[in-house]
Amino acid sequence: MQKKGLELMVGLFVLAGLLALAALALRIGNLGGVSVSDGYTVTARFDNIGGLKVRSPVKLGGVLIGRVTDIGLDEDDFRALVTMRLAREYNQLPADSSVAVNTAGLLGEQYLNMEPGGDDEVLKDGDEITITQSALVLEDLIGKFMFNKADEEADK
Repeated sequence: MQKKGLELMVGLFVLAGLLALAALALRIGNLGGVSVSDGYTVTARFDNIGGLKVRSPVKLGGVLIGRVTDIGLDEDDFRALVTMRLAREYNQLPADSSVAVNTAGLLGEQYLNMEPGGDDEVLKDGDEITITQSALVLEDLIGKFMFNKADEEADK
């Protein structure tokens, strides 16, 4: 009888572990959060999107307001064309809002961060956000730092 109780406890422990792994997988896979199925679509063009991916979050003030739905290349100006779907409840964003590619932490996932503008007109389905800021590339920053230091040493 005591053995069956121990087996039951081990089984419950394993089940709890599997549930925790499933929750972690959903969290890492960005499958939780705001529903954008009834939202509206806007686009933005970037010179460099870094490691931005489809399903990456779109945030405003740290609040999840949408998801990236498509990433492509505009063949006219060879810039990244990012399509995002914003939740319908955030349909009062000013038309002159800006969007930037940010990183969550030093080596974290990349996401789009929106900053509201001051225009009286609001973003509508199919609009394009024209004020964008591309991703910072760590290698470029290190290279600039190193070459600036080398130039300073050469000038001495």
